[in-house]
Amino acid sequence: MTDPTHTGHRIINGTPVVPVSGRIDASTAADLEQELASAVRDGASSVVVDMTDLDYISSSGLRVLLAAKKNLSRGGGTLKIAAMKPFVREVFEISGFLRIFPVYPGVDEALQEKGTGE
Repeated sequence: MTDPTHTGHRIINGTPVVPVSGRIDASTAADLEQELASAVRDGASSVVVDMTDLDYISSSGLRVLLAAKKNLSRGGGTLKIAAMKPFVREVFEISGFLRIFPVYPGVDEALQEKGTGE
């Protein structure tokens, strides 16, 4: 799968969960940006990005996540990252984003945790 599939965010216990899959790169990052912006516009204080099926993320995708985090932080909220595959986690590690985002092993843990992740 080369393009991300966005099935729209779903609300679980009052928190938007945005599933992403495939690749997030320069040609597909705008789709993720729109989905995250929609969740923020809907008044979410916290958003979980479910990366269970994400195979690749580029700097364009990282930029979108950072912008969404900043938007949520202005209102006291947070962007949580859940269920990263090893390659995606490596990109986050190399870029320093593991220190910026709360990261959880799965969506359930992200929804339950009020703190900052791992």
